[in-house]
Amino acid sequence: MDIALKPDGQELVIVRDLRAPRERVFSAWTDPRQAVLWWAPQDCTPLSCQMDVRPGGRWHRTMRVPDGGVITKYGVYREVMAPQRLVFTYGTEYADGSVDPETLVSVTLAERGDGTRLTLRHWAFRSEESRRSHEGGWTSALTRFATFIAAA
Repeated sequence: MDIALKPDGQELVIVRDLRAPRERVFSAWTDPRQAVLWWAPQDCTPLSCQMDVRPGGRWHRTMRVPDGGVITKYGVYREVMAPQRLVFTYGTEYADGSVDPETLVSVTLAERGDGTRLTLRHWAFRSEESRRSHEGGWTSALTRFATFIAAA
């Protein structure tokens, strides 16, 4: 897995090579029955996931964090190009009611030999602390995702 930052530190880029067809990988990102099984860091428990995968459609998911609290993640799809690209807003509401400022995420899937290269870009962070927190969360969630895809 490669992780890179733009010089200003406001963008996170993670690249993963997966041994699965692009259509399968895209499906796991857009089918809430699959996403609820993997879309959370490894130390969290995914609880729910709803998706209306179309430009302007909303997504919403919840997960239990190690201290027992429930965090809500949500956003709106801005771009859906099956099976190669998703762009969506990304918001977080914590168990104490605090809310992170909205950011943006793109997931690009490129065919690569017998698998798929997934490139995740997450940007518009308002602080280095927020970017670092999301780096840890995405890295862990994508490790869980790779295991999920390999088992399918």
